[in-house]
Amino acid sequence: MESLFILIPMSILLALIIGYFFWWSGKSGQFDDLEGPAHRILMDDDSTVEQRGKDKEQAR
Repeated sequence: MESLFILIPMSILLALIIGYFFWWSGKSGQFDDLEGPAHRILMDDDSTVEQRGKDKEQAR
């Protein structure tokens, strides 16, 4: 019974900490684009580093 006096406040504190970090990640935009990184892996980019540099210069 005495252990409950320690375990219950610890579990409430842990739940509040987890809730805070979940709220913080939502406010900072962590969940804005869930599919973008998965699609970016599948994009085929065969251009070389030199070609990408030339494309950036032409875009300016």
